Amino acid sequence: MAPPETAPATEAGFAELAERHRRELQVHCYRMLGSFEDSEDLVQETLLRAWRKRDTFAGRSSFRAWLYKIATNACLDALERRPRPRPGGGGPLTEVPWLQPYPDRLLEGIAPDEDSPEAAVVARETIELAFIAAIQLLPPRQRAVLIARDVLGWSAAASASLLDLSVPAANSALQRARATLRQHLPARRLEWAPGSDPNVEERALLQRYMDASERGDAAAMVELLREDALFAMPPEPVWVVGAEAMVASWVGGGFGSDSWGRLRCVPTRANGQPAVANYLLSPGESAFRPMALDVLRIEEGALAEVIAFALEPFLDALDLPRAL
Repeated sequence: MAPPETAPATEAGFAELAERHRRELQVHCYRMLGSFEDSEDLVQETLLRAWRKRDTFAGRSSFRAWLYKIATNACLDALERRPRPRPGGGGPLTEVPWLQPYPDRLLEGIAPDEDSPEAAVVARETIELAFIAAIQLLPPRQRAVLIARDVLGWSAAASASLLDLSVPAANSALQRARATLRQHLPARRLEWAPGSDPNVEERALLQRYMDASERGDAAAMVELLREDALFAMPPEPVWVVGAEAMVASWVGGGFGSDSWGRLRCVPTRANGQPAVANYLLSPGESAFRPMALDVLRIEEGALAEVIAFALEPFLDALDLPRAL
């Protein structure tokens, strides 16, 4: 029998061991909170709490599981201070004002707990914006149990231990969470996104989207969208459904107008989905400045969702320039 794990006694040794788990802990905090900025703060809080509580680690679980428990509790504490999502009629993507994108480059090197194609699919789907927004509608403890069981793939006993619940209580919370989630997620989950390696058609569609954006071509943009496409721009409680209505709202905001300016687009990825960083050259300016990050969902060869965020807060995380 292997001896139980012990926490390193020195701060340097502890930091080295804990840092190995930083990226996956931040993704866990992001799933719990739906905010990239909050996940950065909470993973730092987790590591600080872990160092202060290092004497309580007795090796009854793995060091990784112990860190996850601390991270989960830190997130639950943060969620107690946050208002509940506001019902707005536009679905989860419009009802969670703190929703933010998660750069794909920070997902690199994080492997699912199980080495199988199914686990890889789950890991990919459960980072997408639609899933992240939907689980924010769950009560926090139900959310934590669902993530432990259905995302991390933990056993009922390990998931219950994460929240200091009995196994029956954890199973009951999981059943309620799954039932609620089914009401808010698309029926065809496996068609949400193209995955980590877009095919030729998907890359071509992304290029056409960028070309139409840079030309300010409203008609071309309508052709790229599904008739029932959705546009939203958290944190604003604004959404538009329908290709014609979406593009009309953009034109009303200045899209395609010389008085508004010109766009230059840079392809990137967030939440396992294709994304476009839009830079705007305003009249009288000499450089293109960060404007918006469009996170796209492709379905059946057309754009099904365009979720727009302010670009500037995510430039460093996306490894993008501050001007073009």
